[in-house]
Amino acid sequence: MGDTLTITHGDDSLSAEISQGTIRATELKKIVTPDGPLATYDPGLVNTASVKSSITYIDGEAGILEYRGYPVEQLAEHSTFLEVAYLLIHGDLPTADQLAVWEDEVNHHRLVHENASQVIESLRYDAHPMGKLMSGVASMQTFYPDARNINDPVARHENIVRLLGKMPTLAAWAYRHSVGWRRVYPSDELNYVENFLAMLFQMQERLYRPDPRLSRALEVLFILHADHEQNCSTNVVRAVASADNDIYTSCGAGVGALFGPLHGGANEAVLRMLREIGSLDRVPEFVAGVKSGKARLMGFGHRVYKNYDPRAKVIRQAVDDVFSVTGVNPLLQIAVELEKIALSDEYFTSRRLYPNVDFYSGLIYEALHFPPAMFTVLFAVPRTAGWAAQWLEGVLDPEQKITRPKQIYTGERRRDYVNIDNR
Repeated sequence: MGDTLTITHGDDSLSAEISQGTIRATELKKIVTPDGPLATYDPGLVNTASVKSSITYIDGEAGILEYRGYPVEQLAEHSTFLEVAYLLIHGDLPTADQLAVWEDEVNHHRLVHENASQVIESLRYDAHPMGKLMSGVASMQTFYPDARNINDPVARHENIVRLLGKMPTLAAWAYRHSVGWRRVYPSDELNYVENFLAMLFQMQERLYRPDPRLSRALEVLFILHADHEQNCSTNVVRAVASADNDIYTSCGAGVGALFGPLHGGANEAVLRMLREIGSLDRVPEFVAGVKSGKARLMGFGHRVYKNYDPRAKVIRQAVDDVFSVTGVNPLLQIAVELEKIALSDEYFTSRRLYPNVDFYSGLIYEALHFPPAMFTVLFAVPRTAGWAAQWLEGVLDPEQKITRPKQIYTGERRRDYVNIDNR
């Protein structure tokens, strides 16, 4: 017999088995209170495990992030994004033959139906590209109704590779529609990330070939953003999927969750902060303002990590590669100085405020000439791999039920109807 948690309430007593650091929440219902069966109240689900997953492991105290057991630092150094996507979805790194087949499958599905492009182009040109992307992804279900056959392994696989293939195309078209440029179609001569950059930035060239240092830096960012356990958007994907929804409907909801500025917009807030600081000599003044509560430090600290975000370390290395091509952004000097001061100041270290993934990623996106509105779109494209893996795991999990949290009712009770003339 393992460890147990014993709860006593009046004459009632409960011994619940502790397994993997948790107890079954339904066990608490055996304790009856004057307000009904005992439950937990956990706004934001900060200490509630709603799924069992073998996809991503995070140890926030130690600053560890692993995909299927592989440290993300190793994957970012040695892998391609599609190789990591295969790992997340299939559970193991592919052999050379498996990777070749996988790449061919995904790239075969890069074209998007012309009617889907009309969905994007029917929206205002100045609408946010995330709104356009969300509409485009959700519309995919209408083009591929077999996606609703979630119990068919062939249909599941086909629609996963479709979504992975089409996501960069939808994202690029959303961007080009925003700036008034004609669509650029996928090229079979380019790999996944190169093709994405070409669809974004090609003008009159017959074939746009990005600088390999830039495409590699974006590939690294894609790998680092591929999954991050049960964050807000992933939780939404799994909740929508729990109603037996297809991958397009579920991931369209994930795009909507990621659209929220508390989730996907943090790197844009970092750039605003750096611009407000303005110069190196104002960094100490800004740090003093943070300590006194007059300013807010963006890009430091994380809901999960209480140590240096492992993704931030990798991105910091990619920054130099990007700026060797584009030239150094003056904001980088401010960012480096801010990080240096914060990491040597007991005020921040005692509060475990270390740089997170958003601190440097916005600088890279800006150096690649993306407008801030596109930053979250660039987050959504690679996160599709994680969403797909999480969607599939939820579909195959026999323990999963349709998501239906409890609530604590705080409203009025037993009110008699009053005729409208007497109100």
